[in-house]
This record gives sequence, C-alpha cells and structure tokens, in this order.
Amino acid sequence: MGVMAGVATPDTREDVDLHSTTDSARVWQTVVWNDPVNLMSYVVHVFREYFGFPRATAERLMLAVHHDGHAVVAEGAREQMELHARAMHDYGLWATVREAPR
Repeated sequence: MGVMAGVATPDTREDVDLHSTTDSARVWQTVVWNDPVNLMSYVVHVFREYFGFPRATAERLMLAVHHDGHAVVAEGAREQMELHARAMHDYGLWATVREAPR
C-alpha cells in the first residue's frame, strides 16, 4: 500500500474589509433647505402631501428648516433619495441628497 502524497490546494481566501460597505448598503438622506421664497404653510403642505407626514411631523420638520436652515426629511437608498429631492424641486423647494453620517 502506497502513501498518497499531500496535494497542495491554493489559498482561495480573500481578504475582505468588513468595515467597508457597498453603495447599496449605504444610507442616504434627502435634506430640504431654507429659502426666502416659500411660505411655512406651503412647506408643511408639501411635506404632508408628498411624504404623507401627519401635521405635527410636517410642522416639526418645517420649523427645523426655518430655524436650523435645513431638515432631513427622508433616509434610505440613494436612488430613492434622489427621487425625493427631485420631487421637492418640482414643488419649488431646495433639496439635496447626502450620505448619512455613520
């Protein structure tokens, strides 16, 4: 009976950085910014109509826009946040998309 020689197998492990994330795993935000044009009541109307927020939430976000200069109105996938920003532009509001802080 012969002894089988050990067969070397290639090391197929890949070093994976578990702290890095793919674009699809990142969280993005739609930010609405203050402007000198739109009335506060109109901003509340837009937040209620487009996002379906209850009046209290829409008013809280509008006041953040007014007093702090901006408010995060949505978080999620980048593509969806870009659609929200575009919708805000269509309503005449100033909005941008940014990656959420980690």
